[in-house]
Amino acid sequence: MSSVELLETAGQQRFLLAREALIATLDRLTRFIVRGSETAIPGLWLHRLPHPGEKRHALQKPAFALIAQGSKRLQIGDQTYHYDSLNYLVSAVDLPVSGQVVEASFSQPYLGMRLDFTPNEISELLHDSAMPPLPKESHQRGLYISPLDPHIVELALRLLNLLDNPTDIPILLPQLKREILYRLLMSPQGGPLRALALEDSHTQRIARAIHLLRNNLTQPLRVESLAKEAFMSVSTFHYHFKQVTTLSPLRYQKQLRLQEARRLVFASDADVAQVANAVGYKSVSQFSREYSALFGQPPLRDRRRAQPISRP
Repeated sequence: MSSVELLETAGQQRFLLAREALIATLDRLTRFIVRGSETAIPGLWLHRLPHPGEKRHALQKPAFALIAQGSKRLQIGDQTYHYDSLNYLVSAVDLPVSGQVVEASFSQPYLGMRLDFTPNEISELLHDSAMPPLPKESHQRGLYISPLDPHIVELALRLLNLLDNPTDIPILLPQLKREILYRLLMSPQGGPLRALALEDSHTQRIARAIHLLRNNLTQPLRVESLAKEAFMSVSTFHYHFKQVTTLSPLRYQKQLRLQEARRLVFASDADVAQVANAVGYKSVSQFSREYSALFGQPPLRDRRRAQPISRP
């Protein structure tokens, strides 16, 4: 066996051992978790599901996520992503997504973790004078899936092991999180993360537009104003917005509104007209139509389905 083959074999063994340890650790830490739970580490969430799940809608914030066991399907607009225990996922900007666990069982439950981060954390790292030259950007997507490697798995394992010694978290977490973000930035697929922190990049300007959309959810959408804030022409803004989010600005706003509407439907007793008005819809019939198209049923039926059945 050549030296190259020996190195490849050693690397594969290292990866397999790290993955086995990751599965065992997540299995232990999530033994009493139903679906998902935040941990003592700020921004770290652990997930467990003993069966395939229903489609769930959420706003995906900037985060690094991996699956130790099982698989999941994510959808943003018309774009579908499949990822499993051989890949990790990175979201660089806020994105309205739907997700569904598609592979899980009682004997081999879905096991996953997610670590949230902020653009400022990426920016601070990129501006470190010791940062080596960055790989060339490969794409502009705000969410991407990349093959796992031993470095990432071992870092995830070290992060989880901090939960066994909570007093170590304040001292060890900052450097460990920085190391994780460094590995993500330096990966061949890390272009969107790098672009997010680069001053005046297209991705950063689109991220600012997304922030404006989120903070003015109920206001009529004026693409001209968003393009002006992003220092782009309307046509250029449309192009780069869709490159980053896979959605048009109008469709992005619609999904944000409908996700917020669903939160209100579940969290309050407001009627359909009140919910529609609260998220910026002028037409109740249009709101009900678009709500049904996204979530599969109209608002009040959706609320009844989600409510627990009372027993005598």
